[in-house]
Amino acid sequence: MSKKQIAVLNKMKAQFMEGAQKKGHPADKLEKIWTDWEAFAQYAFNKSHSTCYAFVAYQTAYLKAHYPSEYMAGVLNHAGNIEKITFFMEECKRMGLHVLGPDINESQKGFAVNKKGEIRFGMMGLKGVGEAAIECILEERRKNGPYTSIFDLVKRVSLRAVNKRLMESLAYSGAFDCFKEYHRAQYFGCAKDTTATGLDIIVQFGQRYQAQAQTSSNSLFGDMVSIDIPTPQLPKVPEWTLTEKLDHEKDVTGMFMSGHPLDHFKFELRHYGFTPIDEFAQVKEAPHLSPKKNKPFKLAGLVVDAQQRVTKTGRNFGVLAIEDFSGKTELMLWSDDYVKFQNYLDKGKSIMVQGEFKSRFNSEQYEFKVTSINLLEVTKQNFTKQLILDVPTRIINSDFVDFFDKNIKAYPGKTSIKFNINDSAHNVKIGLYTLEKGVTMNDEIIGWLEENKDVDVQVVVA
Repeated sequence: MSKKQIAVLNKMKAQFMEGAQKKGHPADKLEKIWTDWEAFAQYAFNKSHSTCYAFVAYQTAYLKAHYPSEYMAGVLNHAGNIEKITFFMEECKRMGLHVLGPDINESQKGFAVNKKGEIRFGMMGLKGVGEAAIECILEERRKNGPYTSIFDLVKRVSLRAVNKRLMESLAYSGAFDCFKEYHRAQYFGCAKDTTATGLDIIVQFGQRYQAQAQTSSNSLFGDMVSIDIPTPQLPKVPEWTLTEKLDHEKDVTGMFMSGHPLDHFKFELRHYGFTPIDEFAQVKEAPHLSPKKNKPFKLAGLVVDAQQRVTKTGRNFGVLAIEDFSGKTELMLWSDDYVKFQNYLDKGKSIMVQGEFKSRFNSEQYEFKVTSINLLEVTKQNFTKQLILDVPTRIINSDFVDFFDKNIKAYPGKTSIKFNINDSAHNVKIGLYTLEKGVTMNDEIIGWLEENKDVDVQVVVA
């Protein structure tokens, strides 16, 4: 019945009628039952499945509505690959849920919810961190409470299980950030005139402490012997930049936890007409079916992979993988395009890509043709034709005038500014323009606009 194989069903009718009549059931009732079964077979499979799916959908919606953090932590634990984890991390952001990086005092094996209702990254998701070591860390934490410092950690855990390599992964991921006395760079920096890193110093201290503790416990007066090993200091080195932090985080977790390299370019992403990569990827899957196939596209993204290859015929070409906050896509660079843009085939660069879909020669298929690539950091300086600001009268004062007067003098350029002064009380709107002097878009203006949320911003792109 579930497979709707009517021929097989018909063969069974005679057997059913004969067997049921032998047991005393009337033929007319059996005929009615069989007819009902035949009709039910047309929708039984669909009905049974839709009923189950509807019930599961109801349960899922209830959990997501009433226990959002716990639900999303469960989803993340069963997401599988990094692309799905990234997708569900974005869903957490949309729901207003905080997903925090690893923490030696809060992380469990997998994603878990802390006391504040935030989702904490699990230690099993770190590269180079095995299950036995995690069990060792968690068991000691359950028995004797949170670790108070990095040196307290190496006193208490087995350094055979929690070795230096594993501690490197934990440090790179930010799992030791809860120990405020040290920053990440200090675990890897070296003191003057030595090759020993901070982690070397920590591990050696732990080994000496545990060796002395073992010797004391074997002594006749073990309970009376105190262990007196001075706690060392880690090298004084400069803190890592955000980019360095993020690079190391991605190496061990597969994603950026403390932020994203594109965080520096949120203004550009909002105001310069960039198409989100997930939207572009949908068009790219079937460009011939998309009404946007003849539209020029402008993409902004971080280069997450770049490869230079050679075809069987000896032609060089490049593969450029970029991602933004919405998704990831690959772009191909052939022939002259490869020669023009090969300098951008470099992981870690933030770039702006412009291009359009073009039909291949004598074919209905489309391919994306890259027309230009620029560093994203030059977008606001080079591509801002005009800045239009809708300003309510209540924020116009001497500070407002002084700021723009000084900024235009400090950063002269070709970008004109139009001020639309709005007086809502009297329903009056006045337009003021910069005529002779323009400005080069700069971070100070962007910072001012971020602080003054009442000012509506429109960027006319060159």
